[in-house]
Amino acid sequence: MPKSLSATPTANFTKEQRLLTPAAFREVFDAPERKIHQGHLMAFVRASAYDKPRIGMAITKRKVPTAVARNLIKRHIREQFRTKAFKLENKDIVFIVKKSIKGIDNKELKNEINNIFKKIEKK
Repeated sequence: MPKSLSATPTANFTKEQRLLTPAAFREVFDAPERKIHQGHLMAFVRASAYDKPRIGMAITKRKVPTAVARNLIKRHIREQFRTKAFKLENKDIVFIVKKSIKGIDNKELKNEINNIFKKIEKK
């Protein structure tokens, strides 16, 4: 029996959905269409020539000193992107940390990431 296509899109995170080169990050940082602010996070958004949305993260040691915390932020951002990528248009998105996340819990962090993606979806 042949497999049929499901109505729901797959939620994969592939290499094609990542910003990989410094030049790709520079394009987004130099001429963003939008900057979306939250309490601790900020996203730079720019239209992309690729057929999929792409994401990059610039999480610095200065704002988030421990590798465990930096990786936690990245995991949360990737997970939210993975589940919402099919709703996003062809955009390049770069996340940065505006201020230290020392006093923020996982629920607040997820809410901030989710709010950014909701704002990107709207426009």
